[in-house]
Amino acid sequence: METLQAIYTRRSVRLFDARPVEEDKVHELLKAAMSGPCCVNAREWEFIVVTDKEKLCSMADANGRPAQLLKKAPLVILVCANLNEAFRPAPEYYAIDCAIAAQNICLAAHDLGLGACWLGTWPQMQRVSAQAALFNLPDHILPQSVIAIGYPASPLPTDERDLYDPSKAHFGGWES
Repeated sequence: METLQAIYTRRSVRLFDARPVEEDKVHELLKAAMSGPCCVNAREWEFIVVTDKEKLCSMADANGRPAQLLKKAPLVILVCANLNEAFRPAPEYYAIDCAIAAQNICLAAHDLGLGACWLGTWPQMQRVSAQAALFNLPDHILPQSVIAIGYPASPLPTDERDLYDPSKAHFGGWES
């Protein structure tokens, strides 16, 4: 799949069939995540791969009502930031670096014939704390987002969406 085609045809998938995601595809997703750009090449991301149904149910409850789809996902990746490895002068870049990694996971999933749905955790600190407690994370590991992944339960549309809005593009400055 070409890059632009992947971007224009990707959809958030919230219903999955029961098939497990093959181990080689999981590794491809993680490889894609770690191939994104990051501030000063800090590579402060960490990934927790979860397939255990009981743990997935706990993750869903920890992330609230919008995350209930995790209970039926065959695979979930918790994207975390390792604050000990973050750029010292501006550690907050971890949020951007982890978001780029998450987007790469979603695009790679689409290319591999999988569906994915990104769910925010940070900056809702009750969700961050709940996920951290669930995995007994040390204080320097901060959950950033959760991605549900699996084979879509029904065929996805293949049409390219054109969401371009010229009123949102400003060339050379801000027009009044």
